[in-house]
This record gives sequence, C-alpha cells and structure tokens, in this order.
Amino acid sequence: MQISATGPASHPPRPMLHMLARSWWVFLLRGIAAIAFGVLAFLWPGLTLVTLVLLYGAFALMDGVLALVAAFTGAARPAPAWWLVVVGLLGIAAGAATFLWPGLTAVLLVLFIGAWALAHGIFAIIGAIQLRKEIDNEWTLILGGVLSVVFGGLVLFAPGTGALALVWAIAAYSVVLGILLVGLSLRLRRHRHDA
Repeated sequence: MQISATGPASHPPRPMLHMLARSWWVFLLRGIAAIAFGVLAFLWPGLTLVTLVLLYGAFALMDGVLALVAAFTGAARPAPAWWLVVVGLLGIAAGAATFLWPGLTAVLLVLFIGAWALAHGIFAIIGAIQLRKEIDNEWTLILGGVLSVVFGGLVLFAPGTGALALVWAIAAYSVVLGILLVGLSLRLRRHRHDA
C-alpha cells in the first residue's frame, strides 16, 4: 500500500475543510449569538414586534460580520468561500436596513426577516453540498440551511400571523440554528486538532 506525503490515498487533501477548521470559533460565536437571541425572545415574549425585529436586526448584523470574518480568516485561502461572503453581506444588509429604516411597518420588517432567513438557508445548503466531499456528516450545516429555508418561507407566506406566535417562532428558530452552529463549530475544532 502506497502512502503519499499527505496521508493514505483514500484521504485526499480537503482545503475548504481546513480553511473552515481554522475559523471554527467564528461558527461558535454565531451559534452563541443565535441561542442568546432566541433565549431573550423567549424570556420577553411581550416585546413589541418592532422591538423584536430591531433585536433580530442586531443578530443578523452580528451574524453577517462573523460570516465575513470566517470567509476571510487565514492567508492565501486554498478554496473559495463565496457562500460565506454572500451570507455575511446579506446578514449585514438585513441588520443595517432594520436600523436605517425603523419607521417601516412591522409587516415589512417581518418580510425582510423572512427573505434574509430564506437566502441564508439556501446559501448554507449550497455551502454544505460543496463541503460534502471534504467533511463527514455535513448534516448539521444542511439541517441548519433547511431550517432557515422553512422558517423564511413560513414568515414570507404568513407575515400577518399573531405577534406572539411570530416571536415564539423566531425564538425557536434562533435557538435550534444556534445549537446546530455550535455543534458544527465543535466538529470543526476537533478536525483542526486532528490535523
């Protein structure tokens, strides 16, 4: 059996996985931010919808910045991370628009949240498909993407649901997404130590 300098022939180099593993802590921070937002929404369900949307805007802005940090962490990246760049820019746009135009009606802000979650989910799924050849059990990233798509679709198709129901839906989505991101970050961290 012949072994190359990079290891056994059955384990080809995985540049995108190595790049993501170097910034595992960014996924951890994104997950913690999502969980914190969801817990706050559960603890204060009586918040007005506009206040909740502004809080969600802050989360989207932070998530976008962290996604960009993950995309650009490390010199001379061996593989493109365009999907993280797109997710980051969308998150920053969603957060910035929420703060720049707070006078928008709550329904328009909710629609904006739904569109952001839908786009976030689509690009997470695309990224997971690209990583499929480099990472084992990429289901956490795919599941997070599917969750975002389902949540975004529900919000877009039923934006006029009761404010309390929407608060609970947003809170539950954020907590589950946060848990999945934390799980992914720990797997990336383990890969980094294994390497």
